[in-house]
Amino acid sequence: MSQINLNTSSHALLSVFATNGIDRIFQVPGESFIGILDALGDFPSIDVVTCRHEAGAGFMACADGRLTRRPGVLMVSRGPGASNASIAVHTAQQDAIPLILIVGQILKKDLRREAFQEIDYQKMFGSIAKWVVEATDPSQLSEIAFKAIRMATSGTPGPVVVVIPEDVQQQQSPQHQWVARPNAPTTAVTTTLDALRERLMRAERPLIIAGGAFDQPQGRETLLAFAEAWHIPVAVAFRRHDVFPNRHPLYVGDLGLSNPDSQMSAFHSSDLILALGTRLDDITSQGYTFPQLPQPQQTLVHCYPDDHMVGLHFAPDFGLTCDPVALTADLTPHELPPVTDKRRNWSQSLRGIFDAHATWPTKEADDGITFAHVVRALAQQAPKDAIICLDAGTFAAPVYRHFPFTYPQRLMAPLSGAMGYGTPAAVATQLRLPHAKVICMVGDGGFMMTGNEMIAAVERKLPILFILSNNNSYASIRIHQERQYPSRHVGTSLFNPDFIRIAEGFGMQHEAVTEADQIDAAIARGLAAKGPYFMEVKTSLKVVLPQ
Repeated sequence: MSQINLNTSSHALLSVFATNGIDRIFQVPGESFIGILDALGDFPSIDVVTCRHEAGAGFMACADGRLTRRPGVLMVSRGPGASNASIAVHTAQQDAIPLILIVGQILKKDLRREAFQEIDYQKMFGSIAKWVVEATDPSQLSEIAFKAIRMATSGTPGPVVVVIPEDVQQQQSPQHQWVARPNAPTTAVTTTLDALRERLMRAERPLIIAGGAFDQPQGRETLLAFAEAWHIPVAVAFRRHDVFPNRHPLYVGDLGLSNPDSQMSAFHSSDLILALGTRLDDITSQGYTFPQLPQPQQTLVHCYPDDHMVGLHFAPDFGLTCDPVALTADLTPHELPPVTDKRRNWSQSLRGIFDAHATWPTKEADDGITFAHVVRALAQQAPKDAIICLDAGTFAAPVYRHFPFTYPQRLMAPLSGAMGYGTPAAVATQLRLPHAKVICMVGDGGFMMTGNEMIAAVERKLPILFILSNNNSYASIRIHQERQYPSRHVGTSLFNPDFIRIAEGFGMQHEAVTEADQIDAAIARGLAAKGPYFMEVKTSLKVVLPQ
């Protein structure tokens, strides 16, 4: 038996990861990275989560990266494995999540010969990854790992792709324990702070658009203190509901996919917009219509820690490439300024519009349960540490519109709109936060994409509540069909399996909810369960279609 070498290039790679707090790797095994997989056996501090599909593993890594603010790490084989994992790279880029995708590559000597399963990953991922690197020498792996961590977490966090040929994974290599340290937070200079304070004092109808950059230690607290001190209403960016308490009088809703005209008209009448910690993306800006493109009609302050994003679409009066948490802390006065009647009336009017929009629906249907009733029961019973992991689909709309998030309650939902996110994200979230209550909400379409990853919840005895909305349809697309091609809906109806028997086969507690009066008790049982619990809800399709 040959002697085990604990100083290989793979050990060098993993040593840098471990030194920087990476304690979990998601993977689907492949022969092209078997050298790294072998070395993982010598790192007991790194939990290896074996998944059933690279997309599911990728969504897990994305969720883990979002929660820890360290890179989620995903390892896949070349060709088909990397292709399946591409959805994670896209999601990480769209969601600003630190991610490292490690792809095992063909032998170095065969590169660019169109060998079996070979792909040029620079061409494949170059437009969506922050950095794509292909190692050509074993001695490079520790340095590549170190740079990958820094690249994934700096500026706008995002994905890095590291490609490692299988014949550079097990050579003798120096071992390093380099620690990547974040850049020191920056803020505006004194003259700019003074000018901003003057605008804040003078504004009658200010509005904060709060983004995901406040999802960091003391970020939410600092934002809340700033908004309260100046009495400024807060609208959260797309799917960033949990950065500001939704029950607070200054919370005025989210900028999402279905804002009412009355709300957007009011937002347009603001005289000062503070876009803090948001990229002002397509959805948040309502298709680049709010604020006005390219020169907003009101004073625009855009603060984001990436100079590529600040002023990319909208010309700000104050473009600040700095930490929004540091900026809001510097702008929070020690002595509270007086609140004018105009500003108080302004915030109350915006809150009134939000309250009207967020009123729970009472509509019933004859073809199944209105899923909003399930969300309402969940909102009434959810514990203070509930984490809602949402897939993409119409079932999620009442969560975004009605669920009153208050941290430490969290919303885990893909900004990319990717289907298949919910189940793997819930698994990764419960692994990372074992004492929180994780609830996965998924539609019948999205569940069939990555629902197989549910087996990890059974294997590890994770007490996740899975709620599946079954309306036998790709309903989001069906809605578009009804609007554009009424009564013509080719390709969106689903013939589904028996989901309860699937859950039974997985070894999970399960129940089917077919009547509205069963909802409350079913939710209570699911929340109280000590292991994974699967609940199928027979939901209405009619209630979500255009009337």
